[in-house]
Amino acid sequence: MVIDSSFFMNLALDEAWKYQGLTYPNPAVGCCIVGKNSELLAVNAHKKAGTPHAEVMALKDAYYKLTNDSSIISLSSSADIHEFLLKNHNTIFTDVSLYTTLEPCSHVGKTPSCASLISSLGIKNIYVGSNDSNKEASGGNEILKSSGSNVVPSLLENDSNALLEPFNMWSKRRFVFFKWAQRLNATTDDGIISSKSSRTLTHAMRDVCDLLVIGGNTVRVDRPTLDARLVDGKAPDVLIISRSKEFDRSIPLFDVKGREVFIENDFSILESYKNIMIEGSSKMFELSLDVVDYYLCFVAPKFGGSSGFENTDENFEILNLRQVDQDIILWMKREV
Repeated sequence: MVIDSSFFMNLALDEAWKYQGLTYPNPAVGCCIVGKNSELLAVNAHKKAGTPHAEVMALKDAYYKLTNDSSIISLSSSADIHEFLLKNHNTIFTDVSLYTTLEPCSHVGKTPSCASLISSLGIKNIYVGSNDSNKEASGGNEILKSSGSNVVPSLLENDSNALLEPFNMWSKRRFVFFKWAQRLNATTDDGIISSKSSRTLTHAMRDVCDLLVIGGNTVRVDRPTLDARLVDGKAPDVLIISRSKEFDRSIPLFDVKGREVFIENDFSILESYKNIMIEGSSKMFELSLDVVDYYLCFVAPKFGGSSGFENTDENFEILNLRQVDQDIILWMKREV
């Protein structure tokens, strides 16, 4: 059975979007490995900076699927997985195809070169979504071509570029995303809305962002901590948007060690940061329209509350949609 190649690239894209917002300062990348009879061998993604790249994780899974050799399972470092695969592959990858949302890296840094590994394993068909614009890491396609591989570039290029865009933005200037949680009736007030899994994901994003923006009224009413305690992570700096600088300093967010808290009536401080998350509702949404790049919405399957986005009139393009527990998570950009 032959399946359209875009099907497998979509699998890689969907897997990568699960980790969007978690890989800073690296890009979110997904990879899919397919057998000679179009059977799916592995789908995996880059999960966090300093951990193996998507291709390495997928090749690790595919090796186990093809050989049932469990000795690879315990390996976690990229260098160890590379070395193991190079010593033990026994040409099992010759007839597989590899789909990756981003051109395999050519450089050797914290992790070895993925392009060199792929070419050494003898993989002949490689499908690539986005070309790598990072001069240090680009050139992987040429390494693969020079080894005799058939490289098909620009497969689902627009979708792959949308996945890669946050990385491109913070590499050059900054990336800003607006996150909110709402019920089915678009309310955002009156207590906890999203599931524990969704809140844990939000904390994981706080752990890797370097600035968190929130409105002054939210601080006064909710008295938040705005940390990453659900993942035992670090707390980012905080920008409070408020005309008044008077706040009760016993509010927990002011008592987090190592954190800077800014109270301003504009967003000019954003110029000093790279990966920025704004948390808020309708008012903050309107205030931040000119600085936000992507939007992240958690929709909980419930009614309740009394206020939220009822008077906001905007259209969005959905970049990715998935379910976590009972919540729907949407990455979007505003249509302008």
